[in-house]
Formats: sequence, structure tokens, C-alpha cells
Amino acid sequence: MIDVPPVLLDRGSGRPLSVQLADALRSAAADGRLRPGDRLPSTRAFAAALGVSRTVPVAAYDQLLAEGWLGGRRGAGTYVLGAVTAAPAAAPVPATRPPEAAALVDLHAGSPCLEVLDRAAWRRAWRAAGDGAPDAHPEPAGDPAFRSAVVAHLLRHRGLAAGPDDVLATAGTSAAVGEVAGTLPPGSRVAVEDPGYQRVVGALRDAGLEVVPAAVDDDGLVVEALPPDLAAVYCTPAHQYPLGRRMSAARRLALVARARAEGWWVLEDDYDGELRYDVAPLPLLGALGPDVVVHLGTTGKILSPTLGVGWVVAPGPLRAALLARRTATGTRPARAGQRVFAAFAASGDLARHLRRLRRELVARADEVRAAVAAAGCRAEGDAAGAHVLVPLPDPAAEEEVRAAAAARGVALDGLGRHTVHGAGRRSGLVVGFAAPAREELRRALPVLTAVLREHARP
Repeated sequence: MIDVPPVLLDRGSGRPLSVQLADALRSAAADGRLRPGDRLPSTRAFAAALGVSRTVPVAAYDQLLAEGWLGGRRGAGTYVLGAVTAAPAAAPVPATRPPEAAALVDLHAGSPCLEVLDRAAWRRAWRAAGDGAPDAHPEPAGDPAFRSAVVAHLLRHRGLAAGPDDVLATAGTSAAVGEVAGTLPPGSRVAVEDPGYQRVVGALRDAGLEVVPAAVDDDGLVVEALPPDLAAVYCTPAHQYPLGRRMSAARRLALVARARAEGWWVLEDDYDGELRYDVAPLPLLGALGPDVVVHLGTTGKILSPTLGVGWVVAPGPLRAALLARRTATGTRPARAGQRVFAAFAASGDLARHLRRLRRELVARADEVRAAVAAAGCRAEGDAAGAHVLVPLPDPAAEEEVRAAAAARGVALDGLGRHTVHGAGRRSGLVVGFAAPAREELRRALPVLTAVLREHARP
């Protein structure tokens, strides 16, 4: 016997209760809440549950038996026979992604390389996470084991010394930026790299803040061009997204000094800082200015968005404000993904995964650069991360290359959509190479070479 859908009987409606019950069961069978083969309660049990005479479900069952919705089996009860009616065809839903997003091979940046993820290690981490007892109380700061794992990870892979109390778990970079934005006065101005990460722009605007474009060149964020009266500056110093450059040491020092002098936060998004292939990972802004820098990290680029988890290392006053907001609103990141990451790190599987990931991505980067060079173009960006930039002369060339690639089964990302404002924007391709399987990537690269030769006008 199953739990039947809720049935409301209106004793004051003037319609017989048995008719109301029959209508409710018929509707449930028609829309799929009851399915063929489901066994209904006995009339005696149903009457007791509804607080009515047994004659009510008896009459309702008899009616539905006669209509063919129900069937009786001697000694086995009453079962649903009626099939679910076909739903009317839904109106076409407008596409929310570009048409080329359904292409055979997607070379957009931002997705992890799942091909090198050891699925046995992944399953072990989930099983180990499930061995822990369920939480009886919320922990606004995050799971203690996760925060300790982040501390060890940051020290080993990013050279940032922090304690567990300095770390807060987050639901990822955009969510963390949204949380920080919630601690700033409404209407505050926040500078964001342009071109830059548009989800952060959305998170800031959603919080009622004003986004100010910040110029970027080959040395990263142009600190001297930042306007006055800011509340915060968001940047990606280790591997600027999407241009792929690192912020110079002089710019880093200048940015921290100006933040101290003018009293604003620096939001340092270290989205793929573990993935350098030429030199050791660059020193973090968080190590240079722990009093003004809010360091943001994520597992989405090195493992999988499935975990839905990241971290923030913030100065004490801001950390206290974030915890106070979480406590007041009851919002906090889920702990399941935190526990999986902690288990993955504790077993040593995270370190092994990062070594495999670096080897794989540096090989892919070489293949992408060779394909671009074969077209007479150049791929820009540091030997780091999982994307390169291919400059193009103008927006028209950018759209032509993308359209031609989409027609041949390859989705390419244009630099234009990463711009906060359109005036004077650069043009080019942001070519990601982590998400496809290796064989898919090798099928896509000849297409990339061909469309660049035909449309790039280098």
C-alpha cells in the first residue's frame, strides 16, 4: 500500500463526500501522482484516515471501479489501473545559451578536466564523507575538517599560511562575492577587471552595488587607473580571467598599499592558482596584505562543481561580519561537499590528482597553441590554467570565427561577452581546453585551425 496524495473533503460544499473523494483520486491518477499498479488503502483504513464513514470510500471505489480507473484483486486489495494522461505539448522555451552550446565539442573556458579524475578515489571520498555522523547543529563557518584541509592545501600549493579560524567555507566564488557584497553599504562602488568574470559582476549588482570597470593590461590590473571612493576591488592576479596574464609584483604591492591607504577590500579570486606550469605558484595577495585582502578559492576548477564548495580567507572584522550575517539569516554552504573535499585531501588523493591534472593540462595547452600557430595566429597568456586567448582584429572577425566553428561542431567563446561595457572592447577567442575528452579536443583543434585561417584576418 502507498501513501495516497492529500485529500481535502469539504463537508460544507453540498457535494457528497464520496463524489469529492472519487474526484480527488481520479485527478491524482490522471496527473501521475497515482500510477498504474499502486495499491490503495483498504476502505476501512481510508475511512479512519479521513475521519468519515466507511461508506464514503466504498462508494468512491465503486464509482472508479466502474469507470475503469481502479481494479480489485481478491485477497490483494484495490489497485490503480488508469494510465497517466499525456501532457499537452509544451510551448518552445527560448534558448538561454548560445545555439553553439549544443555543439559536439565545447571549448568554452571554466569547466574542470574530469577525464583525469580518478573515479575510484572520487567514490572513496564520498564513502568516507558518509561515514561521519549527521550534523545535529549548523556550523556557520563550515565543517572543521574541511577548514583544516583548506589550511593544509593553501600552505602546500599556494604558500599561504592561515589557521582554521581564518577560513570560512563558501558555496563557491560567486556566492562568496555575494556574501561579501552583503556586508557593504547599499550603492557602494566595486571595481571589477574589464574584461573580467561576469558572474561576479552579476553577484555584485544583485546585491545592489555599483560595478565600476577596471582596466587590465599585460601586467594585470592597472592600479593607478582605479577611481576613488571604492568599497572593494575584485581581481584575478595569479591568472587574469580571461586574458590569462599574471599581475606583476610591482602592481601587487601598489594594490595592497592603495587598499590600506583608502580603506577598501581587495577580493583576490585564485580560481586556478594551483595550475602553473612554468614556475612555482606566484605569491598571493593574501600573503602580502592579510589585513585588506579577501582570498577566494574554489574546488570547481580543480575537482568538480558537484561539490559546490569553496573557501574564503578574510581579515578578522570581515570574517566576523560574514558569520554574523550567516547566523542572522540561517544561510550557509552545505557541508556534504566540504566533507568530500576533506576526505579527498586526507587520503592523499587530492595531491595525486593535482599532479595528474597539471601533466594533462600542460600537454593540452601545447596542442592548442600549436593549432593556433598553424593558422598564422598567436595564443596569448601565461603557461598556466586551462585556457588561452587568441586575439582577433575586431568584433566582426570574432563572430565570424565562432559561427564558422559552430557550423562544424565546435563551440568557441568570444572575448566580447567578458566585457563589463562595450566601449573600446578587445576582440578574440577565449579557448578552454580542460572540459573535452582528449580525443574530442584532438578532433576540435583542426576545426579551430581551419576557421582561424579562413576568418581571423591575423
